[in-house]
Amino acid sequence: MAAPPAGPGIVWQTPANPPEPHDYIFRNGRRYVRPYYFEFISHVKNRWAGKTIVDLFTDEFKGRSREYYVRAVKCGRLQVDEQMVHADYIVKSSQKISHFVHRHEPPVLAGDISILQNEDDVVTICKPASVPELNIQYNALKVVRDRDVSGSVLRFSEVHPCGQYRKNTVVGILQAEHGLTPLFPVHRLDRLVSGLLIFAKNANRAESFRQQIEAGLLQKEYVAKVVGVFPDGEQTVDANVNFNAREGRSTVEISDGAGKGPSGKQALTRFQRICTDGTHSIVLCKPVTGRTHQIRVHLKHTGYPIANDELYLSGEFCPRSTKGTYACTAGSPSDPDSCAADHGSKNAEADNGFDIDPMCTNCPNLAPVGYNGDEEGLWLHCVRYTGPDWSYECPYPDWAFLDSVSTKKMRS
Repeated sequence: MAAPPAGPGIVWQTPANPPEPHDYIFRNGRRYVRPYYFEFISHVKNRWAGKTIVDLFTDEFKGRSREYYVRAVKCGRLQVDEQMVHADYIVKSSQKISHFVHRHEPPVLAGDISILQNEDDVVTICKPASVPELNIQYNALKVVRDRDVSGSVLRFSEVHPCGQYRKNTVVGILQAEHGLTPLFPVHRLDRLVSGLLIFAKNANRAESFRQQIEAGLLQKEYVAKVVGVFPDGEQTVDANVNFNAREGRSTVEISDGAGKGPSGKQALTRFQRICTDGTHSIVLCKPVTGRTHQIRVHLKHTGYPIANDELYLSGEFCPRSTKGTYACTAGSPSDPDSCAADHGSKNAEADNGFDIDPMCTNCPNLAPVGYNGDEEGLWLHCVRYTGPDWSYECPYPDWAFLDSVSTKKMRS
């Protein structure tokens, strides 16, 4: 049985390793995660079987070059069933593949995660914009995905971090800084959305919340800062929303008048202007349904998009796979002969606060290659969730106070 690639001071982490307070580095208003050595584990799918290990990773995981994967196999950074193999090794269905990497997580804005209420079986927090709640992979038991920012309902089984974020998440930070674990998310917020998040502390309380959400017993309220003078009085948008996963955005779908119904999913949002300064308006948003980007795309449909929502302010957009934080355009290590046995420069560690790994496609940068450091939070904030016998609230963000009139209206 082959061992993980070894080296001075190298400790390979898995999802079982909890985040720790010393994992974080704060620079220039951003929270970074100190790069760490991590074992990604996957199992060969039927459609992967019959490919060589190098072809498989080159085809399926395009963030790194073919040359990198050849070196990774040679150095033991890619193993099959805990064994080193050669580059022409043909994988078989269900085999375990371990990819040992020097992991760089994207930074997030460095705002504190404020604990609003900490009860016996519930904790509520104010999520800063840009921090993902958790990046998770669900098993096939059940996920109700029709809630988006207004409340995804999750069946809590085999929920674990994956993707680009692991420690730089709300759940990871709460565990590292407050020792809060386990936590069961009651609803979800998009990564760029701020505001109220509710977590159950045990599965029974989570199931109670889930039943109330599925029964339609919850009321959700958000505030948004939009372009222009939003109309006075309640405005209702009843228009289907169709989410394009490849493009990472939604569109409003309207009947073409030829008897063919609109595509997408039924969506309803109620809006109420709180105040305006003539240039922007603060709008109370009450989503009745919860489709992906529902509030954002319904506001665009009214002609009053969120004022800093680059995705919906114009018709131009950049697919997630090629834009900023979502990009994974890592190049090859500069030394073509670098291998797993060669490990971090201590001089680099002194300068950067972490070891430089010669096999890493992100080093010597702290952030992963392709990260857009100019990212800002969306002017959309969850302020209140109300159930049959409970209500939780979150303070309004600074951008929601246009003048003294808005302050009085929102606090009344």
